[in-house]
Amino acid sequence: MSRFAYLKGRIIPMEEAKISVATHAFLYGTACFEGIRGYWVPEKDDILIFRMKEHYERLLNSCRILRITPMLSLEELCRLTCRVVAKNGDKEDVYIRPVFYKSTEAIGVKLTGLDDDFLLFAVPMGEYLDLSKGLRAKVSSWRHLEDNAIPMRAKINGCYVNAALAKSEALEDGYDEAIFLSSDGHVCEGSAENIFIVRRGTLITPPVHADILEGITRDTVIHLAQDLGLPVVERLIDRSELYVADEVFFVGTGAQFSPVTEIDHRQVGSGEIGPISKELQKYYFDVVRGRVDKYSSWCTPVKEYAD
Repeated sequence: MSRFAYLKGRIIPMEEAKISVATHAFLYGTACFEGIRGYWVPEKDDILIFRMKEHYERLLNSCRILRITPMLSLEELCRLTCRVVAKNGDKEDVYIRPVFYKSTEAIGVKLTGLDDDFLLFAVPMGEYLDLSKGLRAKVSSWRHLEDNAIPMRAKINGCYVNAALAKSEALEDGYDEAIFLSSDGHVCEGSAENIFIVRRGTLITPPVHADILEGITRDTVIHLAQDLGLPVVERLIDRSELYVADEVFFVGTGAQFSPVTEIDHRQVGSGEIGPISKELQKYYFDVVRGRVDKYSSWCTPVKEYAD
């Protein structure tokens, strides 16, 4: 089946979607992106894109931080995304990657005086992490980037080298995922996920000023927890709290809702996926697949919006 992407103002076959080796974004990481999920719902014969508007709002904020001038509006980005996904014709879950980038072909480290452009593609994607069992995680020896180095509230391509170092270390040490500490030694997030712990029935997660990504899935889970009557506290978390938590889980567009059952060779809680994690995980997947009327506005049907 032919696949399509958007590049330089046109929807073109994926194999033709190429950029030069001299592109500034390739040489220096001067680009920002989003990861957006679309969920195939057989009974609707359609893909529902989850919280697309919020993802693009965050991408436009990333552009402001990286001094990129968007050439497409929020509405145009949403409609274009649905057109590309519809043209691909997938009948399975997909992952959508829009990127604003410095497109000038030039040597030189800077952000100003360069051209900006936009690309978009979508690929089939199932589970990024194994959701059928609890994950094994380790606290990384690598420290997390901070706001005055490369701001993590922007999804800047170049900063994911930091994540790759931590994730690779974890995998090579026999774990599934890494947990970053911030420069001041507090729990920050996973390699590409936000993190929550549960203590005595309360969900605790680092605040947005703790050098974390302002996660769309993180915000979703906070809403869902409140629906279920679960208290949520945003505060700094010590490393040792990971070891005494009743439950721990990662959330993110790629990771979705991924419980953790072991950290640094220490069992989390009972060593099994906990009851709060199970309840929230089920509720989350009901919401993203359009089964909860209250949140139907978060799920954009591709066929309807692409017309």
